[in-house]
Amino acid sequence: MVSRRAFMGATLAAAAGGSGWIDAHSHVWTPDTDRYPLAPGYDARKRTPLSFTPEELLAEARPCGVERVVLIQMSWYGFDNRYMLDAMARYPGVFSGVATVDENDRPAEAMRRLKRRGVRGFRIRPNTPGWLDGAGMAAMWECAAQESLAICPLIRPDALPALGRMCRRFPDTTVVIDHFARVGADGEIREADLAALCGLAVHPRVHVKLSAFYTLGKRTPPYLDLIPMIRRLYEAYGPGRLMWATDCPFQLLNGNTYRASVELIRDRLDFITPADRDLLLRGTAARVFFASAA
Repeated sequence: MVSRRAFMGATLAAAAGGSGWIDAHSHVWTPDTDRYPLAPGYDARKRTPLSFTPEELLAEARPCGVERVVLIQMSWYGFDNRYMLDAMARYPGVFSGVATVDENDRPAEAMRRLKRRGVRGFRIRPNTPGWLDGAGMAAMWECAAQESLAICPLIRPDALPALGRMCRRFPDTTVVIDHFARVGADGEIREADLAALCGLAVHPRVHVKLSAFYTLGKRTPPYLDLIPMIRRLYEAYGPGRLMWATDCPFQLLNGNTYRASVELIRDRLDFITPADRDLLLRGTAARVFFASAA
């Protein structure tokens, strides 16, 4: 197992080597469903917005000082990661990627293949009871540890105990939890949920994304009601295991803006140092998603 001090050292080194902020979680898609068809069951007409290309994403990010983005495979493409991979290829060094693979179809082989294309993480989410218990999921966690890749769970607080069991079973696997594990998604930040999320900090390879402000708590800029939750996570994990992200384009809907998301971390956390702020906005994501995977 890797100590917190070792993680901090690696993170500081990564932060020193870059420039501009990193958005650790955004999606892209194209209206061209002929070239990039949607998975069965998805209706192209119901996407909001209908288009959010890499160019549209960067037009939001760059004016806010964000130069790099971790792209997350969009659910309606299923296991077809081509659009994300093509975006990464068109903008080398600008985008990293978190892909999806079929855990029941030789997942380790697919993960290694995607790693060669620049993918540095793999999204998992509950789909059946006992979703973390199968052989395919175990293969994914083992492969991630061997290949210096991240497992990225999109979960609710009720899945945190099962996630903790996997962290104990695979202590060398890097884990990056999306969107505060959706603590506060129903408008109420419950102490038990937040305590459970903070409790996973005992596993040194667990990270948390400070992201999707538009869907948590009061859901309204400037998101000041989320600051106590961020502070609790900061105290539990330290800045070297937290990373900011927007979850664009959804961060742009219903009166929310990209800039408001950046400003919460950049301007409104009076309990962090400038060096800590750099880790939250750049250094942690740089180490996890942009450092070369051995």
